[in-house]
Amino acid sequence: MQGRAVDEGFAALRICAPTDVPHVAERLAEFVAKGMHGQMGWMAERMEWRGNPAALWPEARSVIMLAEPYSPAENPLPLLDQRDKGVISVYAQGKDYHDLVKRRLKRLGRWLIDQSPCEIKVFVDTAPVMEKPLAQAAGLGWQGKHTNLLSRDLGNWFFLGAIFTTLDLPKDAPEISHCGSCRACLDICPTGAFPAPYQLDARRCISYLTIEHHGPVDPELRPLMGNRIYGCDDCLAICPWNKFAQSARDIGYTPRHGAPPLAELATLTDAAFRDRFAGSPIKRIGRNRFIRNVLYAIGNSGNPALAPAAAALTSDPDETVADAARWALLRLGAEETTAD
Repeated sequence: MQGRAVDEGFAALRICAPTDVPHVAERLAEFVAKGMHGQMGWMAERMEWRGNPAALWPEARSVIMLAEPYSPAENPLPLLDQRDKGVISVYAQGKDYHDLVKRRLKRLGRWLIDQSPCEIKVFVDTAPVMEKPLAQAAGLGWQGKHTNLLSRDLGNWFFLGAIFTTLDLPKDAPEISHCGSCRACLDICPTGAFPAPYQLDARRCISYLTIEHHGPVDPELRPLMGNRIYGCDDCLAICPWNKFAQSARDIGYTPRHGAPPLAELATLTDAAFRDRFAGSPIKRIGRNRFIRNVLYAIGNSGNPALAPAAAALTSDPDETVADAARWALLRLGAEETTAD
């Protein structure tokens, strides 16, 4: 099966049982009880499924975990110094990974059914499935101190896909942490989103703030967001295990968006936004949330030349956007500037 998975474009395949993550339910309950999930109400919903993969589909006997690389050709961190441009997370630079990975999972699943008649269900980050703990239980990698999955063969630039099956397949040994004393991912986080190693407070995570959080962002956190307008790669990019990262194998992950000028992005109407980001995971957050992020980046740019772009949005119909525009002007020392 490993060979077939590689032929389909995956870099690695490992197998565990749905019952191999008994600690997940308790950890998830603690995470939610502390409110660290922020506005992600879906994490609190169906916790009995999310915390217990065996309850999600009781007939399943095996979980096939797969890794698909999307490694960038260049280190994205230097883009943070180009303050007049918006930084978009590497994973969102190409086509929507949900579509690309699921298509491959379905092909591999059909092949599996042809080999041994069975039932399958495929998941890519859209169902109450804790992919990262399952991947560690299967030996695909380990959850690093930044809570993302790491691999000695892949670094941490890869997506996860899961195939649940009624087949009772041979299981792989779980992986253990190989982070050692390294703190690179913890120390680089601009907002201090890691209260301790292997713990994440999503409410301070820039990926959460730019993608999941709706409404105004806490003014204390806005300056720390820099020019990140969709996601954040800092903790991933700094990881020394990336020296083993493998190149993306699907041309769908070829960057399409780059680091666009903030002034240009600030002019996007709803229709223009949807057209520009069609087929991209960016589209799902909508124009208003995206422009809010762009305005925070403009406020953090230190470039007064961007003040007119912010001023044009101080009366935007969306109050969160208008609030972000006013904040940006204050940050740029241009509070008296108004739109024509």
